[in-house]
Amino acid sequence: MSETDSFPEYLDVDYTAGEGEDPDDYPTIQDKIEQAIEVTREGLEQYRKPVVMWTGGKDSTLTLYFIKEVAEQFGLEVPAAVFIDHFQHFDGIHDFVDHWADEWDLEVIYARNEDVGEYVAEHGLEPGDDIPVEALSEHNQHHVRNILEYEEDTFPFLLDTYVGNHLLKTVALNGALEEYDVDGVISGVRWDEQEARADETFFSPRHDPETYPPHDRIQPILQFTERDVWEAFWHFVVPDTVEGFPDDGYVPQSDDDLPNGVVQADIPVSPKYFAGFRSLGSEVSTEKTTEEPAWLQNLEDTTERAGRAQDKEDLMQRLRDLGYM
Repeated sequence: MSETDSFPEYLDVDYTAGEGEDPDDYPTIQDKIEQAIEVTREGLEQYRKPVVMWTGGKDSTLTLYFIKEVAEQFGLEVPAAVFIDHFQHFDGIHDFVDHWADEWDLEVIYARNEDVGEYVAEHGLEPGDDIPVEALSEHNQHHVRNILEYEEDTFPFLLDTYVGNHLLKTVALNGALEEYDVDGVISGVRWDEQEARADETFFSPRHDPETYPPHDRIQPILQFTERDVWEAFWHFVVPDTVEGFPDDGYVPQSDDDLPNGVVQADIPVSPKYFAGFRSLGSEVSTEKTTEEPAWLQNLEDTTERAGRAQDKEDLMQRLRDLGYM
């Protein structure tokens, strides 16, 4: 029996759906939205204990929008959102998530590697400071030594590194999946976002119990490009959720170019995107190259995640093999 066959028998999903496809197979925004709705509905109907990953970023917020719309239309429950608190978020991300969780009546599960967080707090560490491996719990030491096969005595307290990303994100996430007995993780990854994600399918198995608590990834917006995401925001998400925003959409040129008395705080778009960031990594390792709002930049000829140190280290595929999103 394969790992996929041994996963809960109540599931009947096609793990090959989307195989070999790319965004061009969904040529219009309506095609992309219809597919997102179909995948979201199947995910909410098939899985008994799903959660949705929410970073406060554009992709996960768009995914959350589809979940809310589908749940309302078909009488389904909106699952809890999992927010990975890796201790190095941009200023304001927590406030953004807390605000919209309250506005949308969401249950939010805050996944943290408390062991690392307590050591950082106790010793007053700043990003980049070293953490001794031997100071970690047995569980975290196992991940560092046996899973990552990391041999140094210390590792830097930095999110976008091999050890830092795994401990602060993946170990934290896996702990939450195990605690809440999650069978499906709805995430906002996209085919065009990073090369390691280009061969993902709409329902992607993660069933190896030696690596992570067995679950499936449900991925409704694989077919969206970065440009599509912003089109969906300004023509669907924002008009549907913000009172006074034009029903036919409006694309602001800056944070003070919003219509009908709407202010930035009314918009479910992180202020960081208005400030020119295209990807929300960590405060210390994500840069921007322009002051233009993210949706006005040259999205087709520049790399969305170029400012993130993790990608400069070419670690994405190894991290994903270990359970990273």
